[in-house]
Amino acid sequence: MEAIQSWVSNHKLATLGGLWASGIGASLVANSRTSSPMKPSLRLIHARLHAQALTLGVLSGAAVYRYYAIHESGPKQQAHDPSPTVAQIAEWELQNPF
Repeated sequence: MEAIQSWVSNHKLATLGGLWASGIGASLVANSRTSSPMKPSLRLIHARLHAQALTLGVLSGAAVYRYYAIHESGPKQQAHDPSPTVAQIAEWELQNPF
């Protein structure tokens, strides 16, 4: 399970693209098996809507999972950076063109 999670986190766009394409394919197959009087163009539109709803559901689930994973780990300690001195600020302003 760990390997799948790491692959999905490293290949987010490929995962979503595959999910979207499989949603379209599954919807087209489901609508073609029924004897519905829908035209092929209308079936394609329905397939796109089903795939987009599936993708939004997965993205929402991933966002909720990430939210709870971050809040379970607790607040992170931030490193203490000393305040810059006047000389460092002046040097940065001279070197920064904007």
